[in-house]
Amino acid sequence: MIINYFTDNDLYKFSVMYAIQRLYPWSYVKYEFINRGNNHFPKGFAEKMKAEVAHMANLKMTKDEKRYIEKKCYFFDPVFIDFLEGYQYDPNEVNISQNEEGELSVVVEGYWYRTVLWEVPLMAIISELYFQMTNTIPHDVEERAIAKAKNLAEIKADYSEFGTRRRFSFEVQDRVVKCLKEHSKEYFKGTSNIYLAMKHDTTPIGTMPHEWFMYHGALFGYRAANMKALEAWVEVFGGSLGITLTDTYTTDSFFESFSLKQAKLFDGLRWDSGDPFEFIDKTLQFYKENRIDPESKTIVFSDSLNIDMVKRIKEYVGNKMHDTYGIGTFFSNDVGAKPLNMVIKITNVKSSPKGAYHRAVKLSDVHGKNTGDQKEIAICKMTLGLE
Repeated sequence: MIINYFTDNDLYKFSVMYAIQRLYPWSYVKYEFINRGNNHFPKGFAEKMKAEVAHMANLKMTKDEKRYIEKKCYFFDPVFIDFLEGYQYDPNEVNISQNEEGELSVVVEGYWYRTVLWEVPLMAIISELYFQMTNTIPHDVEERAIAKAKNLAEIKADYSEFGTRRRFSFEVQDRVVKCLKEHSKEYFKGTSNIYLAMKHDTTPIGTMPHEWFMYHGALFGYRAANMKALEAWVEVFGGSLGITLTDTYTTDSFFESFSLKQAKLFDGLRWDSGDPFEFIDKTLQFYKENRIDPESKTIVFSDSLNIDMVKRIKEYVGNKMHDTYGIGTFFSNDVGAKPLNMVIKITNVKSSPKGAYHRAVKLSDVHGKNTGDQKEIAICKMTLGLE
């Protein structure tokens, strides 16, 4: 089977799960698979995927995984870690179907604190199963990974591996992480995948997802979304996991609501869409206007990176801020195949199972690259005064 370890998942899913349990235990949500690349899946794909999902009900956190999380994830309390030890995936929360044209539908629905863990492993299953069923063979895994690791070390770029969701396979990601650690030494900071971080004795990396902001925007309004989401995060983590996304409702909107208190408390920002050089300029300007030393802050760059882009960004940043890079598909699915262009996004939220759903949307710093109901996106833009 494709997912064989409970912690074969990204850290950020567990961190937001913890925050949900602490603050919004009754919230109910819906996630949907979005096939941006319009791939047609082989006949029988849905049935094989259902079998993979059913298998996940058998996954349990092992004692070794628990000890590792206790050691590395200092921001989780023992009650939550005990909860994870008893957690079981419920396949009934996932509805999978496929039409005659090969179009795949995946919908996840249930309590948010439970369903939040499905996104990453479902995408990993879709990707690996697709390449299995299309008889695609990976090429030059170690050679490519080693070359990238050496190049990143040469330019002295701190970086982490973020490739679980769209990896070619678990095996490929495992081999890549091994190469990165061995050939980049201190410049390789860790991986988003908790199991692989444990296996390769490195650090699990990750903080908050877009869905955290999307939830707050849907329930509390788009003008209040960023501030409410950040205040809630601080309430749970008290300053830990202090890198925040900016582009859920555009970075310009984010900076308008990013308070001095939050700017001082959060360690830095994550760039995930748009022009990275414009983002650097806006960030430096914001910190300067608020009399904050930008050298004390970090930008995590994480959108469609390759060696050339990392080098260009690093040269542009210079010594003005600490820069680090979260690199995903370029590591875990650069083996001679075309990666799937897909996401699983939260689409509907409500504060309790009995309430009415509110539509959740995500904007972007790329013009026109938005996610969610088009009417709700228009409302969001109008509320925030965006074109």
